[in-house]
Amino acid sequence: MISDRVKKGPERTPHRSLFKAMGYTDEEIARPLIGVVNAFNEIIPGHIHLNKIAEAVKRGVLAAGGTPIEFPSIGVCDGIVMGHSGMRYSLASRELVADSVETMAAAHAFDGLVLIPNCDKIVPGMLMAAARLNIPAVVVSGGPMMSGNVEDVSVSFTDAFESVGKFVAGKITEEQLYDVENNACPGCGSCAGMYTANSMNCLTEALGMGLTGNGTIPAVAGARIRLAKQAGFAIMNLVEKDIKPLDILTEHAFRNALIVDMALGCSTNSMLHIPAIANEAGIKINLEIANELSAVTPNLCRLAPAGRHHMEDLNAAGGVAAVMKELDSKNLLNVDIMTVTGRTVAENISSAYNRDASVIRPVASPYSETGGIAVLRGNIAPDGCVVKRSAVASEMMVRRCRARVFDCEEDAIKAIYAREIKADDMVIIRYEGPKGGPGMREMLSPTSALAGMGLDKDVALLTDGRFSGASRGASIGHASPEAADGGPIALINEGDYIDLDIPSGKINLDVDDAELAIRRKGLTIPPPRITKGYLARYARLVKSAAAGAVLG
Repeated sequence: MISDRVKKGPERTPHRSLFKAMGYTDEEIARPLIGVVNAFNEIIPGHIHLNKIAEAVKRGVLAAGGTPIEFPSIGVCDGIVMGHSGMRYSLASRELVADSVETMAAAHAFDGLVLIPNCDKIVPGMLMAAARLNIPAVVVSGGPMMSGNVEDVSVSFTDAFESVGKFVAGKITEEQLYDVENNACPGCGSCAGMYTANSMNCLTEALGMGLTGNGTIPAVAGARIRLAKQAGFAIMNLVEKDIKPLDILTEHAFRNALIVDMALGCSTNSMLHIPAIANEAGIKINLEIANELSAVTPNLCRLAPAGRHHMEDLNAAGGVAAVMKELDSKNLLNVDIMTVTGRTVAENISSAYNRDASVIRPVASPYSETGGIAVLRGNIAPDGCVVKRSAVASEMMVRRCRARVFDCEEDAIKAIYAREIKADDMVIIRYEGPKGGPGMREMLSPTSALAGMGLDKDVALLTDGRFSGASRGASIGHASPEAADGGPIALINEGDYIDLDIPSGKINLDVDDAELAIRRKGLTIPPPRITKGYLARYARLVKSAAAGAVLG
């Protein structure tokens, strides 16, 4: 056992004495030591209940003959940090999560890990650590929040943001806005739509690193507690059979995850996280692969913000396993690969079936024949940019737009609320990339403001930052290279025209090369916004969004 290095032999007498100082018995020390990584805190609704999940995991580990040892992970609530400087820390926190899990697990010689995340950057951060450490590991999330109800309509976090735009536009009263505030997020769990947290929890299942149901069983369900106990059993099986993350996180597994991503219509943030996890596994996943798979993958689901269904609806319809079963009927998946259940994908989905064709469209009648995410290229983003195609109105799929240029999110929001943005505009928000932000802030506030004001079918947004999974409309993020690296997005002038063609995967600035060369000579990149602390170090080390915004 790995843990023998801290507990076996006479020379480890001092080490065992420290275990005994905490109350561990000889019998407990002799068993496999299983790290239970608990991201519980009191600032994220998706994490407020994780102590209950951790307790269930520990019961499972104990029942299966191991010794569970809990330690914490940090977590940032993307919703609470949205729209202000705190959002700079969100993506950057992914690396801190990965580094801290690696540090604790490697330093203390755990035999295996049960990873308990739930929200946006914590899930990929823990998966990155699992791949890096390559010791037996299983992920069990806290599960999605139930949707809320306002005036007999199911609502979720998106509606809270969009209601602000409706209020500013005079479409709802202050009392109605307060009603949304009180009911959009009714309890614990990751926000109820196919936002980033739920996207990554579903993709964890598709990767084979989470048990069946990991992505969709509601946080408040007894089945979520049972799943946590099963995760405790599963880790002991993985330790016994010496099945490690790199036995599971193969190139085939990542391709499966991308295909499920396209079918579900996941958050565009997955185009940052999947390459970052793959990077830790020694596998190169790039935007070309994503587009290749999107071209052959039908989009089967339209959950909020793309539609009115929520995560409990997907769970009732059969969950990720049912989606994978539909995809397998078209021979799109590799189902012969290993998962944390100790069984293959084929075995895991063998009994799954689609219980509700209105939630999971059959492959014969998809929402579209191509996937929910599209990668666009052109002279404005030669290394690519990303849009959640399934959440774009048909009117915005092909559009000629006039550039309205802003060098930070706050200025763009002011202009939107001042009603300065008109139909056929494209809001350009730059110097918000991984390096320039720093931290690549999400832009849910401006997209929600436009949607709430009824402009999501007339106005596009382009940024070298990113968009929340809760954003809808022609919200195009990850423009690479970013402005802080001298990318072409830095050369756009107010009033330039931009041709957007999402079905063809193109986005081009209607300015000739000679003029762009003149503009480049006159370009002055603003000095760093932050010059000390973690974000300053992050800005110096972070790579392009096209490479997953990993640290160099």
